[in-house]
This record gives sequence, C-alpha cells and structure tokens, in this order.
Amino acid sequence: MPAVTVENPLTLPRVGAPADAAARPVLAVTTAPSGFEGEGFPVRRAFAGINYRYLDPFIMMDQMGEVEYQPGEPKGTPWHPHRGFETVTYILDGIFDHQDSQGGGGTITNGDTQWMTAGSGLLHIEAPPEHLVVSGGLFHGLQLWVNLPAKDKMMAPRYQDIRGGNVQLLASQDGGALLRVIAGELDGHQGPGITHTPITMIHATLAPGAEITLPWREDFNGLAYVLAGKGTAGAERRPVHLGQTAVFGAGSSLTLRADEKQDSHTPDLEVVLLGGQPIREPMAHYGPFVMNTREELQQAFDDFQKGRLGTIPAVHGMKPGGPQAG
Repeated sequence: MPAVTVENPLTLPRVGAPADAAARPVLAVTTAPSGFEGEGFPVRRAFAGINYRYLDPFIMMDQMGEVEYQPGEPKGTPWHPHRGFETVTYILDGIFDHQDSQGGGGTITNGDTQWMTAGSGLLHIEAPPEHLVVSGGLFHGLQLWVNLPAKDKMMAPRYQDIRGGNVQLLASQDGGALLRVIAGELDGHQGPGITHTPITMIHATLAPGAEITLPWREDFNGLAYVLAGKGTAGAERRPVHLGQTAVFGAGSSLTLRADEKQDSHTPDLEVVLLGGQPIREPMAHYGPFVMNTREELQQAFDDFQKGRLGTIPAVHGMKPGGPQAG
C-alpha cells in the first residue's frame, strides 16, 4: 500500500487552505470494532458508534483486511441484494471480481475503485478470482456506502469503474503528502467519480512528520479514517491511529499530521478523507436496503423475495439459483 503513487510529489499540483480559513475542531475520535463479512473476510467497522448526523450522507464503511491470505483462504461474499444507495469499493492491494444480476461488474485491483449505484435494486456478488484463491496473497480495501436522496432511490442501476491511473493526484504545499482525489473536488481539482449525492473522497499519504491543512467545503461534513500509521487530527492535535475515525466539526479547513516515527510495517500515515452534503431525509435501513420509510423497506424486501431485483446468472462458473441475503 498504496498502489497509486509518484516518485516526486513536488511535480504535482499543490493544494493548501488559505491562512484565514476557519479550522475545523475534532469533535470525537472513535475506534472501529473488528468483525467478519460475507464468507469470512476480516473487516473494521469504521463508523461504528458515530451519530448519523455527523455521517450523513455516508451510511457505513468497512476496512477489508489488511490480510495476507494463505493458499485456499481468500474469501468473498455470497449473492446479496442492494437498493436505495451506492457502494464504493476501493482496492489498495489485491484483486476482487464483481458481478451483478444485470450483467454489470468487472475486476478491480491495486488502486482501482468500483462505484455501484444500486438505485432501484439488483443482486450482487464480490469474490476473489480463482487464481488468487489458489495462490493466496495480500488483500486490503475499503467499502463505503453512500445514501441516495429520495428522488434518486429508484433510479436505474449504474456502474463506474475508476482505474487507479485516472484518479486526480495532488500534493501538499511542501510535497510531504500525496493526495488522491477519487470523487468530488479539492481546491478546484476534480476527481473522476461521478456522484449523485455531492461528496468528496480522498486517500492521503503523509510522510513521517508531514502536515496538511486542506480547504474543506463549509456545507460538507468532515471525516478522517486512518487506514494505517499514526498521527494527529485537527489543529489541537488529537492522537489518531490505525482503525480510528476523527469526526470534524464546522469550519472551512481540516488538518492532519503524521507522527515523526511510524512502525516498520507502515512507513507513512494513510488516511481516507470524506466529506458530503447531508441529505437530511428520514432513513429506514435494514441490511442491504436503505430507503426513506418502513413501508418502502418492506416493499424492497418483498420485491427481493419475489425475484424482482433479478436472478443469479449462470456465468463465470457461478450456478443459477435462489438469491441469498447478505
């Protein structure tokens, strides 16, 4: 980690907040509990314990791995439905195959992102390719769920495959941090991800001792999740480390700093920065369905049970059959 990098960040456009920007305070630092997803791959639940009013429009985020699989160990998820939101899968190391009941999907690997707008609904599966199951290997990634406003919840499903080489690369003013803008914009620089709900998603790598203060839209919330390493968040320098999320308050800039000393496994501080415009609508959430009312949630479940979200295709060696909840 990470897959997408440059030898000299000083060759990139540089960004930084203006001197008069209002610093966002750190309201809380939470620690993600660990668990297992799908057929048993390890995850950290990044947003567990955070009040939804600080997350909106984000619903949940899992850090998948980092894990070094032995031969025969790589795992994925069974077929499962989605309706009413978007899933963003970002792979730092390893390979994942995606497939859905409408013929969409593909393979994502080091530095790639798959943006799936579930909208009105589909069935979906994520799994390592057969050769990775046989050989084993490193796997590390993120999956983020982004809510859709009521007007877009029943839109037609859509995919965006964002290759690692297409992300917008930026650097901090002194070149001590590399910023990958996956979606949204930072200081006028636009990432490739097209979002229905206005958000910004950035993967930042800070060298030991490096500090960034970035401009941040005042109408967005602000979250920083530590993928690896240790450092501080906010001008007040609240300590953060692997598996922790810093929740920022109001303001027009946010600050992160990497500790001078990192561990041997993680030379840098790796952080995912998220900001979004709150939807501020009622949310009814159960498993893979995210709607606005309990009635809509029941309808989604009924549609799934009656096969209206699609059927499992008999391709890529996967046998047709009844859908599985996931």
